[in-house]
Amino acid sequence: MPSTLPDGEPVPEDGALPASATAGAADRPLAFYLHVPYCATRCGYCDFNTYTASELRGSGGALASRENYADVLAEEVRLARKVLGDDPREVSTVFVGGGTPTLLPPGDLGRMLAAVRDEFGLAADAEVTTEANPDSVDPASLAALREAGFTRVSFGMQSARPHVLAVLERTHTPGSPERRVAEARAAGFAHVSLDLIYGTPGETDDDWRASLDAALAAGPDHVSAYSLIVEDGTRLAQRVRRGEVPMTDDDVHADRYLIAEETLTAAGMEWYEISNWAASPADRCRHNELYWTGADWWGAGPGAHSHVGGVRWWNVKHPGAYVQALASGRSPGAGRELLSDEDRRVERVLLELRLRDGVPLAVLAPAGRRAAADALRSGLLRPGAYEDGRAALTLRGRLLADAVTRDLVD
Repeated sequence: MPSTLPDGEPVPEDGALPASATAGAADRPLAFYLHVPYCATRCGYCDFNTYTASELRGSGGALASRENYADVLAEEVRLARKVLGDDPREVSTVFVGGGTPTLLPPGDLGRMLAAVRDEFGLAADAEVTTEANPDSVDPASLAALREAGFTRVSFGMQSARPHVLAVLERTHTPGSPERRVAEARAAGFAHVSLDLIYGTPGETDDDWRASLDAALAAGPDHVSAYSLIVEDGTRLAQRVRRGEVPMTDDDVHADRYLIAEETLTAAGMEWYEISNWAASPADRCRHNELYWTGADWWGAGPGAHSHVGGVRWWNVKHPGAYVQALASGRSPGAGRELLSDEDRRVERVLLELRLRDGVPLAVLAPAGRRAAADALRSGLLRPGAYEDGRAALTLRGRLLADAVTRDLVD
């Protein structure tokens, strides 16, 4: 979750949505994102809305201490029930992210999930995910999370090489993510994901291959591989600016992506979104698929973003301000925007083009359809999908996805 918030119009104090947002809601999936803003330490590359104990101390953050956070967040879930009124939908997916959600006791995460279940109900096949740092869980806590109703866990592995982890300022040791996968399986988790990062300064192709091999050997059913982005304001950006570590160029990032595609595909994983591979369609992250296909989701927690029926809003960033808003009976929303039909069309192109199935050509404007024809001739779109009326990226198209997307949204 990015640390910056966009501008927007004010959110009503009661969080009320325009009638247009809930029209036809019964035909759309509903998801919840629950944000836990705490980290034991801040990684050098991190630009997310997270806080260490020292960052909160003396800034009003004590109002949202870890000890009472689950109860505070449950208040926003109850607010969601009031805002959505008699919305009949059960929740399809819940994703608990951060920060490091598993810094909270499993019972607290279970209470947060119970709030969603009590207010809305969970679908019989609901996917319930928590992120976890490898050094923030053990067999007992994983078993407790499974007992609380979590069905999926995603571990931040990032790399198998000590010197790469050191540049990223990750605190876990090589080998611990692989052990956590085995422990999660033993606890009864059917779905376990590992997150990797490529393009860290000082990483070599061999380092990246070793990380992929170690991840696959652990036996996850899902792997995410993200290109490192050096965000302004982070410690890593400062180190790059001072010349302490080299910036990795775009050609290296492209080579690393090709290595990931080759290695993961050879192991039986199939890409379904530019940065995500799964062992089977049933192993995909359904929660993220709802984001990419424009479903409805309520994001609870400081800085969390939500979207319901073309209305997008975002909460105040700071945990102290978040607690104060809810304690006074106000929505914690900091701003919102009402998306026009054209906004939603453009966002559909931006998001769905990232998916394996691509975006229907009918969604493109005339200039976008002409650009799609050019992209097809250039080998950036798959001919079979194009013949079926969809713009879907080839491997080369995935490497140039940003440029292809810019052309197709016109």
